[in-house]
Amino acid sequence: MIVYETNKHFLGDIAHLTRSWTMRKMMRSTAAVAGFTAVFCVLVMEGELEIHAPSSIFSLLGIVLSVLLVFRTNTAYDRWWEGRKQWGALVNHCRNLAVTAHAIFPEGDVRSRAEMATLISNFCLSLKEHLRQGTRIEELIHLTPQEITDYQKYKHIPSHISSLIFQKTQTLYRSGAITGDDTRNMKPHTQALLDIAGACERIKKTPIPFSYSVYVKLLILGYASMLPFGLVRDFGYFTIPLVAFIFFTFIGIEMMGSEIEDPFGLDCNDLPTGDIAHTITKNVFEILEVDLEKQPAEQRELYEKVF
Repeated sequence: MIVYETNKHFLGDIAHLTRSWTMRKMMRSTAAVAGFTAVFCVLVMEGELEIHAPSSIFSLLGIVLSVLLVFRTNTAYDRWWEGRKQWGALVNHCRNLAVTAHAIFPEGDVRSRAEMATLISNFCLSLKEHLRQGTRIEELIHLTPQEITDYQKYKHIPSHISSLIFQKTQTLYRSGAITGDDTRNMKPHTQALLDIAGACERIKKTPIPFSYSVYVKLLILGYASMLPFGLVRDFGYFTIPLVAFIFFTFIGIEMMGSEIEDPFGLDCNDLPTGDIAHTITKNVFEILEVDLEKQPAEQRELYEKVF
């Protein structure tokens, strides 16, 4: 996710768009449309083509296209924001789980505290990778060689780690270290971990319908291709930059939606799930008062990437 200070660097934000791969992609498409418009204008203005197309038709088409783009962008942003809310809930449940464990675990049982902190942290780290290309074991912390071997047997590592958290509380309960009320206090937060994972998977595996996405792109291209017919007689060669700007505006809005509809990936405008997972890791180890031997990666710097 791009880190920036809201409303403080207006011109600076725009200047950094020169590093944007999305902007370069948009400019190539806009240049192609401008080239087509230029050829069309030359044929009409210098040749003997007679074009009579009422501009009101294109105004109506523009309104229809705008409505479709608003729906497209709002749907994509709703997915992005729902993903952020789920990861916000994950932060809260992990902290609450750590606070509860800190209160009910025996004070001298440093091993159990360290194991719980490790399990909570590894759940977040594994979920972050699970929502991308699959969990990488090397991303997890404080694992023994035997645990690494065991983890590699599972395709859904977050579920396995959640199961280990339940097993840990049951082991302490059977040994008499905690009471039945203690396990019931921990259960809602432990159960919420898989609920959040399931909600994130729903967003990840249910993209915006392909036919709708393609239709919007075709409609933008068709609208930009026909627009010179309605403008050339009134605006002459000024039709070229005008059509290019209108196309640039519409395609930019569409690509904005495409950029954020999958919020868990590695694109620059995706959610900073890595930073959130690392924050949770630091928090739970601090709450449970155990040492974090392996420090997670630091956050990206300002403007490390631009969309």
